[in-house]
Amino acid sequence: MIEVTNATKRYGDQVAIDDLDMSIERGRTTVLLGTSGSGKSTLLRLFLGLELPDTGIVRFAGRPLNDGATPHRDAIHAARLTTGYVIQEGGLFPHLTARANIALAARHRGWTRARIEQRLDELVVVARFPSDGLDRYPNELSGGQRQRVALMRALMLDPSVLLLDEPLGALDPITRYELQDELRTLFDTLGKTVVLVTHSVEEAAYFADDIVLLASGRMIQRGDLESLRVQPATPYVERFLQARRSLPSPPVVHARIVDEP
Repeated sequence: MIEVTNATKRYGDQVAIDDLDMSIERGRTTVLLGTSGSGKSTLLRLFLGLELPDTGIVRFAGRPLNDGATPHRDAIHAARLTTGYVIQEGGLFPHLTARANIALAARHRGWTRARIEQRLDELVVVARFPSDGLDRYPNELSGGQRQRVALMRALMLDPSVLLLDEPLGALDPITRYELQDELRTLFDTLGKTVVLVTHSVEEAAYFADDIVLLASGRMIQRGDLESLRVQPATPYVERFLQARRSLPSPPVVHARIVDEP
């Protein structure tokens, strides 16, 4: 669905993507895993033509989005029409209601009010969002509800591809746990091509058909969690997977036998 060939992207002296080759399989969930600054979010922007590589080519559904730093605007426009994009923390417009945020792209494309309302009725069911919340503003919604609105906005045009940049990173543990379940069910039901960015090994293992571990703009290893764990390609892979702090064990309580009087 998406292919990156010999892509390099720099911001000044900083290399964000370093001579990278990568393909994203159609109809699967690919998780981009890595620390902050590893190139995960930059890759999503390259996939969508929001940024262009300094060198190399990005192809979306077989069409090149660029020739070096020169954009192919028709191909980029076509890619964006078939892609839903959720940025970190949702990126909702605070001055618009949930309804207006979700319907923004559909209105821009000239959808009728009736068609928009029909699609909203479908999405509140898919996202398990209370219909009476559609007329609230983002600051009147909980964190989990705001993420559901961002997801519904991404799904509004029924895209074939979903790009999700740390979609659950700002949520409390309980809300995050619940939304993980709902998102995975949604991915399985819709059968779309999904690329999800996270720095959480547990989240990657839960969602991914395929995990891509990145570091310094390079792909260090690719595969499922078991292959990364059993056959780490480098010491860094092993160190990354082990860099998780477990909960401390509860203190051992020794029962004391008391003689009956």
